[in-house]
Amino acid sequence: MVLLAALWGLSVYAGWGLEAFCASGEPADDCGGRMALVTAVSSLFAVVATALTIGAWLTWRARLLVYAIAAWMAAEGVLFVGGLVAQ
Repeated sequence: MVLLAALWGLSVYAGWGLEAFCASGEPADDCGGRMALVTAVSSLFAVVATALTIGAWLTWRARLLVYAIAAWMAAEGVLFVGGLVAQ
């Protein structure tokens, strides 16, 4: 969970996503604006994933852990596919 959260956080907040998808000759503002929308949608999944992760750790329920992993993967997937579209 921590690795998936770190990957998502670095992709969003450390600029890995912008570097990966906005490095072409296009002005950074245009691609950055589209990536901001992708980041916002991905953030919704990340918030759900965070809540599920905390719930799984506090209650020791394996089912919540599976849902948390799925939500983190959805957040990463939205970021990746959205970045490809934003390109």
